[in-house]
Amino acid sequence: MLLAGDIGGTKTILALYEEVSGATSPLCEQTYPSGRYDSLEAVVREFLQARAEQPEIDRAVFGVAGPVVAGRATLPNLPWVIEAAKLREQFGLRQVTMINDLEAIGHAVTALAGGDLETIKPGRAEPRGNIAVLAPGTGLGETFLSWNGSRYTAHPSEAGHGDFAPVNEIQMGLLEYLLEHFDHVSYERVCSGTGIPNIYAYVKDTGLAEEPAWLAEDLARAKDPNVVIIGAAMRSKPDCRICTLTVETFVSILAAEAGNMVMRHMATGGLYLGGGIPRRILPFLQHPDFRKWFVRKGRLSHLPENAPVQVIMHPEAALVGSASRGLRQAG
Repeated sequence: MLLAGDIGGTKTILALYEEVSGATSPLCEQTYPSGRYDSLEAVVREFLQARAEQPEIDRAVFGVAGPVVAGRATLPNLPWVIEAAKLREQFGLRQVTMINDLEAIGHAVTALAGGDLETIKPGRAEPRGNIAVLAPGTGLGETFLSWNGSRYTAHPSEAGHGDFAPVNEIQMGLLEYLLEHFDHVSYERVCSGTGIPNIYAYVKDTGLAEEPAWLAEDLARAKDPNVVIIGAAMRSKPDCRICTLTVETFVSILAAEAGNMVMRHMATGGLYLGGGIPRRILPFLQHPDFRKWFVRKGRLSHLPENAPVQVIMHPEAALVGSASRGLRQAG
Protein backbone atom coordinates (compact mmCIF):
# COMPACT_ATOMS: atom_id res chain seq x y z
CA MET A 1 0.00 0.00 0.00
CA LEU A 2 1.13 3.55 -0.79
CA LEU A 3 1.10 6.56 1.51
CA ALA A 4 1.11 9.80 -0.52
CA GLY A 5 1.26 13.35 0.72
CA ASP A 6 1.12 16.99 -0.33
CA ILE A 7 3.25 18.86 2.19
CA GLY A 8 2.66 22.61 2.08
CA GLY A 9 3.30 25.66 4.22
CA THR A 10 -0.40 26.02 5.02
CA LYS A 11 -1.71 22.46 4.99
CA THR A 12 -0.56 18.86 4.75
CA ILE A 13 -2.73 16.29 2.98
CA LEU A 14 -2.11 12.57 3.47
CA ALA A 15 -3.86 9.69 1.70
CA LEU A 16 -3.59 5.93 1.20
CA TYR A 17 -3.73 4.19 -2.18
CA GLU A 18 -3.78 0.72 -3.65
CA GLU A 19 -2.54 0.02 -7.15
CA VAL A 20 -6.02 -0.88 -8.38
CA SER A 21 -7.57 2.36 -7.07
CA GLY A 22 -5.52 4.76 -9.18
CA ALA A 23 -4.06 8.17 -8.34
CA THR A 24 -7.39 10.01 -8.29
CA SER A 25 -9.19 7.57 -5.97
CA PRO A 26 -7.61 7.38 -2.49
CA LEU A 27 -8.83 4.79 -0.01
CA CYS A 28 -8.81 7.46 2.70
CA GLU A 29 -7.58 11.02 2.99
CA GLN A 30 -7.06 13.64 5.72
CA THR A 31 -5.98 17.29 5.77
CA TYR A 32 -3.95 18.82 8.60
CA PRO A 33 -2.94 22.45 9.33
CA SER A 34 0.84 22.28 8.95
CA GLY A 35 1.57 25.06 11.42
CA ARG A 36 0.11 23.10 14.32
CA TYR A 37 2.76 20.38 14.07
CA ASP A 38 6.48 20.48 14.67
CA SER A 39 7.35 17.86 12.06
CA LEU A 40 5.99 15.74 9.24
CA GLU A 41 6.62 12.67 11.39
CA ALA A 42 4.05 13.98 13.90
CA VAL A 43 1.44 14.39 11.17
CA VAL A 44 2.07 10.93 9.69
CA ARG A 45 1.91 9.34 13.14
CA GLU A 46 -1.46 10.97 13.88
CA PHE A 47 -2.79 9.96 10.46
CA LEU A 48 -1.83 6.31 10.91
CA GLN A 49 -3.04 6.10 14.51
CA ALA A 50 -6.47 7.38 13.42
CA ARG A 51 -6.98 4.34 11.20
CA ALA A 52 -9.05 1.69 12.99
CA GLU A 53 -6.93 -1.04 11.43
CA GLN A 54 -3.27 -0.22 11.02
CA PRO A 55 -2.65 -0.21 7.25
CA GLU A 56 0.22 -2.24 5.85
CA ILE A 57 2.15 0.51 4.12
CA ASP A 58 5.38 -0.39 2.37
CA ARG A 59 6.25 2.88 0.61
CA ALA A 60 5.53 6.61 0.60
CA VAL A 61 5.86 9.55 -1.77
CA PHE A 62 5.67 13.13 -0.51
CA GLY A 63 5.37 16.25 -2.63
CA VAL A 64 7.13 18.95 -0.61
CA ALA A 65 6.78 22.75 -0.96
CA GLY A 66 10.52 23.36 -1.00
CA PRO A 67 13.80 22.16 -2.49
CA VAL A 68 14.65 18.47 -2.12
CA VAL A 69 18.35 17.60 -2.13
CA ALA A 70 19.69 14.08 -1.48
CA GLY A 71 16.53 12.94 0.27
CA ARG A 72 16.37 15.99 2.53
CA ALA A 73 13.95 18.91 2.25
CA THR A 74 13.60 22.30 3.91
CA LEU A 75 10.42 24.31 3.55
CA PRO A 76 10.80 28.10 3.13
CA ASN A 77 7.28 28.71 4.50
CA LEU A 78 7.40 26.16 7.34
CA PRO A 79 10.09 25.41 9.96
CA TRP A 80 10.37 21.71 9.12
CA VAL A 81 13.32 19.66 7.97
CA ILE A 82 12.16 16.43 6.31
CA GLU A 83 14.48 13.48 5.78
CA ALA A 84 13.47 10.43 3.76
CA ALA A 85 15.79 8.12 5.73
CA LYS A 86 14.30 9.21 9.05
CA LEU A 87 10.75 8.66 7.81
CA ARG A 88 11.68 5.27 6.40
CA GLU A 89 13.19 4.17 9.70
CA GLN A 90 10.47 5.54 12.00
CA PHE A 91 7.59 3.97 10.10
CA GLY A 92 9.29 0.80 8.85
CA LEU A 93 8.85 1.60 5.17
CA ARG A 94 10.67 -0.08 2.33
CA GLN A 95 10.93 3.13 0.32
CA VAL A 96 10.32 6.86 0.90
CA THR A 97 10.52 9.26 -2.04
CA MET A 98 10.42 13.04 -1.68
CA ILE A 99 9.83 15.31 -4.65
CA ASN A 100 9.27 19.02 -5.02
CA ASP A 101 5.55 19.86 -4.89
CA LEU A 102 5.67 21.34 -8.38
CA GLU A 103 7.32 18.19 -9.65
CA ALA A 104 4.35 16.41 -8.07
CA ILE A 105 1.87 18.67 -9.90
CA GLY A 106 3.83 17.92 -13.06
CA HIS A 107 3.20 14.22 -12.55
CA ALA A 108 -0.50 14.99 -12.15
CA VAL A 109 -0.84 16.92 -15.40
CA THR A 110 -1.00 13.84 -17.60
CA ALA A 111 -3.45 12.13 -15.22
CA LEU A 112 -6.03 14.94 -15.18
CA ALA A 113 -8.75 15.51 -17.76
CA GLY A 114 -12.28 16.78 -18.28
CA GLY A 115 -13.57 18.94 -15.43
CA ASP A 116 -10.16 18.90 -13.76
CA LEU A 117 -8.90 21.38 -16.39
CA GLU A 118 -10.24 24.73 -17.66
CA THR A 119 -8.86 26.17 -20.92
CA ILE A 120 -8.35 29.93 -20.69
CA LYS A 121 -6.35 30.26 -23.90
CA PRO A 122 -6.70 27.84 -26.81
CA GLY A 123 -3.65 26.91 -28.84
CA ARG A 124 -1.96 24.21 -30.86
CA ALA A 125 -0.07 21.89 -28.54
CA GLU A 126 2.77 20.01 -30.16
CA PRO A 127 2.50 16.25 -29.43
CA ARG A 128 5.23 15.26 -26.92
CA GLY A 129 6.43 18.87 -26.75
CA ASN A 130 7.70 20.22 -23.44
CA ILE A 131 5.01 21.27 -20.94
CA ALA A 132 5.35 24.08 -18.39
CA VAL A 133 3.57 24.37 -15.03
CA LEU A 134 3.28 27.54 -12.95
CA ALA A 135 1.53 27.34 -9.59
CA PRO A 136 0.91 30.31 -7.29
CA GLY A 137 -0.31 29.13 -3.90
CA THR A 138 1.17 30.05 -0.52
CA GLY A 139 4.43 30.38 -2.48
CA LEU A 140 5.20 30.19 -6.18
CA GLY A 141 6.24 26.96 -7.83
CA GLU A 142 7.47 26.30 -11.35
CA THR A 143 8.37 23.13 -13.21
CA PHE A 144 8.43 21.67 -16.70
CA LEU A 145 7.92 18.24 -18.23
CA SER A 146 9.83 16.64 -21.07
CA TRP A 147 9.15 13.47 -23.06
CA ASN A 148 11.68 10.73 -22.29
CA GLY A 149 10.65 8.39 -25.10
CA SER A 150 7.89 6.56 -23.23
CA ARG A 151 6.33 9.07 -20.82
CA TYR A 152 6.59 12.62 -19.53
CA THR A 153 9.17 13.33 -16.83
CA ALA A 154 8.73 16.28 -14.43
CA HIS A 155 11.83 18.26 -13.42
CA PRO A 156 12.33 19.92 -10.01
CA SER A 157 12.79 23.67 -9.88
CA GLU A 158 12.94 26.64 -7.51
CA ALA A 159 12.53 29.20 -10.30
CA GLY A 160 9.83 30.99 -8.33
CA HIS A 161 12.64 32.48 -6.25
CA GLY A 162 14.28 34.00 -9.34
CA ASP A 163 14.50 37.78 -9.74
CA PHE A 164 11.24 39.59 -10.49
CA ALA A 165 11.39 41.42 -13.83
CA PRO A 166 8.72 44.14 -14.22
CA VAL A 167 7.11 44.64 -17.63
CA ASN A 168 5.12 47.85 -17.20
CA GLU A 169 5.13 51.10 -15.22
CA ILE A 170 3.04 49.82 -12.32
CA GLN A 171 5.28 46.78 -11.94
CA MET A 172 8.42 48.94 -12.06
CA GLY A 173 7.01 51.01 -9.20
CA LEU A 174 6.19 47.82 -7.34
CA LEU A 175 9.78 46.60 -7.65
CA GLU A 176 11.16 49.90 -6.36
CA TYR A 177 8.69 49.84 -3.46
CA LEU A 178 9.56 46.27 -2.44
CA LEU A 179 13.31 46.87 -2.70
CA GLU A 180 12.85 49.29 0.18
CA HIS A 181 11.51 46.41 2.28
CA PHE A 182 13.40 43.32 1.04
CA ASP A 183 17.00 42.61 0.04
CA HIS A 184 15.76 40.40 -2.80
CA VAL A 185 12.49 40.63 -4.72
CA SER A 186 11.61 37.32 -6.33
CA TYR A 187 8.57 36.33 -8.36
CA GLU A 188 7.26 34.65 -5.22
CA ARG A 189 7.23 38.06 -3.49
CA VAL A 190 4.69 39.32 -6.03
CA CYS A 191 3.02 36.26 -7.57
CA SER A 192 1.76 34.08 -4.72
CA GLY A 193 -0.44 34.11 -1.65
CA THR A 194 2.30 35.95 0.19
CA GLY A 195 2.73 38.30 -2.78
CA ILE A 196 -0.84 39.60 -3.09
CA PRO A 197 -0.64 41.53 0.23
CA ASN A 198 2.66 43.03 -0.99
CA ILE A 199 0.95 44.32 -4.14
CA TYR A 200 -1.96 45.61 -2.06
CA ALA A 201 0.39 47.49 0.28
CA TYR A 202 2.13 49.07 -2.72
CA VAL A 203 -1.16 50.18 -4.30
CA LYS A 204 -2.32 51.63 -0.98
CA ASP A 205 0.91 53.28 0.20
CA THR A 206 1.67 54.93 -3.15
CA GLY A 207 -1.85 56.31 -3.54
CA LEU A 208 -2.71 54.38 -6.71
CA ALA A 209 -6.07 53.61 -5.09
CA GLU A 210 -7.75 54.43 -1.78
CA GLU A 211 -8.62 51.91 0.91
CA PRO A 212 -12.27 52.28 2.01
CA ALA A 213 -12.95 52.12 5.75
CA TRP A 214 -15.04 48.93 5.54
CA LEU A 215 -12.18 47.15 3.77
CA ALA A 216 -9.63 48.23 6.37
CA GLU A 217 -11.93 46.80 9.06
CA ASP A 218 -12.39 43.53 7.17
CA LEU A 219 -8.63 43.15 6.68
CA ALA A 220 -7.95 43.87 10.35
CA ARG A 221 -10.25 40.99 11.32
CA ALA A 222 -9.16 38.57 8.61
CA LYS A 223 -6.90 35.57 9.25
CA ASP A 224 -6.06 35.52 5.53
CA PRO A 225 -6.03 38.91 3.77
CA ASN A 226 -6.14 37.19 0.38
CA VAL A 227 -9.68 35.98 1.05
CA VAL A 228 -10.80 39.58 1.59
CA ILE A 229 -8.81 41.11 -1.28
CA ILE A 230 -9.71 38.49 -3.88
CA GLY A 231 -13.32 38.31 -2.69
CA ALA A 232 -13.81 42.07 -3.06
CA ALA A 233 -12.15 42.09 -6.48
CA MET A 234 -14.33 39.22 -7.69
CA ARG A 235 -17.47 41.04 -6.54
CA SER A 236 -16.33 44.17 -8.46
CA LYS A 237 -17.45 46.47 -5.67
CA PRO A 238 -17.49 50.03 -7.05
CA ASP A 239 -15.70 51.48 -4.01
CA CYS A 240 -12.99 48.82 -4.03
CA ARG A 241 -10.72 49.79 -6.91
CA ILE A 242 -7.75 48.99 -4.65
CA CYS A 243 -8.62 45.27 -4.66
CA THR A 244 -9.37 45.17 -8.38
CA LEU A 245 -6.08 46.89 -9.21
CA THR A 246 -4.22 44.53 -6.88
CA VAL A 247 -5.60 41.43 -8.62
CA GLU A 248 -5.15 42.94 -12.09
CA THR A 249 -1.49 43.63 -11.29
CA PHE A 250 -1.09 40.11 -9.95
CA VAL A 251 -2.56 38.69 -13.16
CA SER A 252 -0.27 40.78 -15.38
CA ILE A 253 2.75 39.47 -13.45
CA LEU A 254 1.48 35.89 -13.59
CA ALA A 255 0.82 36.14 -17.33
CA ALA A 256 4.23 37.59 -18.12
CA GLU A 257 6.05 34.93 -16.08
CA ALA A 258 3.89 32.20 -17.65
CA GLY A 259 5.01 33.44 -21.06
CA ASN A 260 8.60 33.46 -19.81
CA MET A 261 8.27 29.79 -18.91
CA VAL A 262 7.10 28.92 -22.40
CA MET A 263 10.21 30.66 -23.73
CA ARG A 264 12.66 29.16 -21.21
CA HIS A 265 11.52 25.59 -21.67
CA MET A 266 10.28 25.68 -25.26
CA ALA A 267 6.94 24.57 -23.84
CA THR A 268 5.28 23.84 -27.17
CA GLY A 269 3.10 21.26 -25.41
CA GLY A 270 1.32 24.01 -23.47
CA LEU A 271 1.26 25.63 -20.06
CA TYR A 272 -0.76 24.69 -16.97
CA LEU A 273 -1.61 27.01 -14.07
CA GLY A 274 -1.83 25.20 -10.74
CA GLY A 275 -1.94 26.27 -7.12
CA GLY A 276 -4.93 27.60 -5.22
CA ILE A 277 -5.08 31.13 -6.59
CA PRO A 278 -5.81 30.67 -10.33
CA ARG A 279 -8.98 28.68 -9.57
CA ARG A 280 -10.22 31.57 -7.42
CA ILE A 281 -9.62 34.33 -9.99
CA LEU A 282 -10.70 32.51 -13.14
CA PRO A 283 -12.68 35.47 -14.62
CA PHE A 284 -9.57 37.68 -14.39
CA LEU A 285 -7.53 35.02 -16.20
CA GLN A 286 -10.17 34.80 -18.93
CA HIS A 287 -9.88 38.56 -19.56
CA PRO A 288 -7.95 39.59 -22.73
CA ASP A 289 -5.27 41.25 -20.56
CA PHE A 290 -3.92 37.84 -19.52
CA ARG A 291 -3.34 36.87 -23.12
CA LYS A 292 -1.80 40.26 -23.89
CA TRP A 293 0.92 39.92 -21.26
CA PHE A 294 1.37 36.18 -21.87
CA VAL A 295 2.23 36.51 -25.57
CA ARG A 296 4.16 39.81 -25.42
CA LYS A 297 7.61 38.36 -26.09
CA GLY A 298 8.87 40.42 -29.01
CA ARG A 299 10.21 38.61 -32.04
CA LEU A 300 9.36 35.19 -30.62
CA SER A 301 5.81 35.98 -29.57
CA HIS A 302 4.58 33.19 -31.82
CA LEU A 303 5.83 30.61 -29.30
CA PRO A 304 3.47 31.59 -26.45
CA GLU A 305 0.81 32.52 -29.03
CA ASN A 306 0.68 28.87 -30.12
CA ALA A 307 0.79 27.42 -26.61
CA PRO A 308 -2.55 26.51 -24.99
CA VAL A 309 -3.04 27.56 -21.36
CA GLN A 310 -5.15 25.54 -18.95
CA VAL A 311 -5.99 26.05 -15.28
CA ILE A 312 -5.80 22.96 -13.07
CA MET A 313 -9.18 22.92 -11.31
CA HIS A 314 -8.53 19.79 -9.24
CA PRO A 315 -7.93 21.12 -5.69
CA GLU A 316 -5.41 18.39 -4.81
CA ALA A 317 -3.25 18.11 -7.91
CA ALA A 318 -0.01 17.76 -5.93
CA LEU A 319 -1.48 14.83 -4.02
CA VAL A 320 -2.63 13.22 -7.28
CA GLY A 321 0.87 13.69 -8.69
CA SER A 322 2.58 12.19 -5.64
CA ALA A 323 0.26 9.21 -5.81
CA SER A 324 0.81 8.86 -9.54
CA ARG A 325 4.58 8.81 -9.02
CA GLY A 326 4.30 6.20 -6.26
CA LEU A 327 1.91 3.93 -8.14
CA ARG A 328 4.09 4.12 -11.24
CA GLN A 329 7.12 3.07 -9.18
CA ALA A 330 5.18 0.04 -7.96
CA GLY A 331 4.28 -0.87 -11.53
